[in-house]
Amino acid sequence: MKKTNFMPYILIYLLLLMKVSAFRVLIFNEKSIWHIILIEFPMWALLLSIVLLVAHKKMWRAVWIFNLLVSLIFFTITLYMRYYSTIPSYYDLQQLTQSSSVGGTITMLSNPWDFLFFLDALVLFLLARRWKKPVKLDALKHVAVSMAAICAVTVTYSLQQSIIDVSYFAKEHGYLQSQVAQLYNRSTESAHASSIKLSDRELEELKGNKFVEVREHDSFGVAEGRHLFIIQVESLQEFVIDKSVNGQKITPNLNQLLSESAYFSNVFQQVGAGTTSDAEWMVNTGLYPQGMIPTSNSLSGKEAPSLARALKGKGYGSATYHADEVTFWNRDVLYPVLGYEEVFSSEDIPNVKEVGFGPADEVLFDFVAGELPRQLETYERIYANIVTVTSHTPFEMPDTMQYLDLPSEYEDMYIGNYLQSVRYADEQIGSFIQILKDRELYDESLIVILGDHSGMHGSLVTEEDRQLLGEFLGHEYSLKDQFTIPLLFTGGNLFEETEMTRLGGQTDIMPTVLALLGIDHDYPMMGHNLFQYKKNLLGMRYYMPGGSYIQSEQFYKAPGAKLPDVLYDLKTMEKRNKNSAAKKHIKDTETLMNYADTLLKVYTE
Repeated sequence: MKKTNFMPYILIYLLLLMKVSAFRVLIFNEKSIWHIILIEFPMWALLLSIVLLVAHKKMWRAVWIFNLLVSLIFFTITLYMRYYSTIPSYYDLQQLTQSSSVGGTITMLSNPWDFLFFLDALVLFLLARRWKKPVKLDALKHVAVSMAAICAVTVTYSLQQSIIDVSYFAKEHGYLQSQVAQLYNRSTESAHASSIKLSDRELEELKGNKFVEVREHDSFGVAEGRHLFIIQVESLQEFVIDKSVNGQKITPNLNQLLSESAYFSNVFQQVGAGTTSDAEWMVNTGLYPQGMIPTSNSLSGKEAPSLARALKGKGYGSATYHADEVTFWNRDVLYPVLGYEEVFSSEDIPNVKEVGFGPADEVLFDFVAGELPRQLETYERIYANIVTVTSHTPFEMPDTMQYLDLPSEYEDMYIGNYLQSVRYADEQIGSFIQILKDRELYDESLIVILGDHSGMHGSLVTEEDRQLLGEFLGHEYSLKDQFTIPLLFTGGNLFEETEMTRLGGQTDIMPTVLALLGIDHDYPMMGHNLFQYKKNLLGMRYYMPGGSYIQSEQFYKAPGAKLPDVLYDLKTMEKRNKNSAAKKHIKDTETLMNYADTLLKVYTE
């Protein structure tokens, strides 16, 4: 009787174990080999066993393809983690059609060591030449059954645990188990959905404020009857405002506006996987985004109470402008949900002077200006939502669009490219504001300018970039620097130069705008009027582990894939020991986010 050769099978499983181990060490800083063997490895080994059993006659080809797919998964997770600081899930495959937004950053995110994930392709090729026709191994059935038994235990246990942060959950329970748990939760969430309800009064008390009826706010109606322009600026962070490099102002036009603006310098981004489109959702609904899924990808099409609809009852015609395809991030679904009467995309905006993946901002603003005369004749008042695009990762600007003479150490650096793109965006905003003044619209308008999300984040920010950032800021580049965005309200004879440092978030923009315009909106929102309330509590998702929060005195980062939790003093960003106040805020944040999910589910089911 011919003796069965176990060696090729042992080597195949060993190669997979080595790759899984490398993945765990790289992504989760794993230090326990037993955690790898008992938690992470069994489900991958089960899939491999099924491949070996099903495709025995073409075993080497099947194994080679299987390992290539696993390598691609690990490689993709690695790059995704570096860019977004979180683990991707199965439904992030929905975003593959949106890859043009970060396609230019792939080479910047990867390094040569990442391609070691594909080294086993060569090893398997050599093994196939050594054992061209390995003998059928009945023991594979026993291996598959054993792996299935272990997986049944780990998956059953994981399904009983709450998923607060997907990265931390994957670290504790295994990556594939985390995907099964998320799939299970999404398939059953309607039946087990939280139905937490908070009144406006309860919501404000949760944030630490005494509730005041909107009509009693001091700022109520100060901009009543004015046109509304909201300019959402791609990747604009607060740290560049009123700053200089090499003796040159980075945002000279925005700086000039500050002299007649109410400027909120302590406002944080709250976007999820949808980034810019999530910011549009929050600005126009006052609701939180989905988090791990782009909100626009999960909308059912049901009309949402929105800024455009609230304004329509006051005679406003609404239009949104974005110099990209309207299908990008499913905006063809998002915009009808938000109730815009006019939608302008790359199909309408001239495709000239293209930078990155769309026409330059100057083309966008010229187009908006061209539409204003017709709209002023058509509508009693105008609401224009303008979303810029040029200052997008990787921030590479043509020489003719570079306004800054940067020091040599900034040249070809990520931070240097970023500052050039922000300076360009500022120039175009200044030109548009001048158009409004020339047409005598500035004195009749409320103008809101904000950043959508951070640009300087992830591993694209190298140690050299961080050193330059530290010198530029005068302190180490912190999470607060990363997540704060500028928010200013301006218009002719509305505000004197005012800087407000109270905590705010993007969900606060819609209720603040409505209060200024003198509109009492009776639909529930997560945000509040920033001119009225001094305290705030913001739940954070996606760019920080689930369970993280920002409160008026504290900044809490929950435990994640690699690092333990940490509490900071919000003002100084110095580490603090977790105290009773922090524990209360953690509990309150859970209540806050559950309520946010309750409100959002109405539009995603």
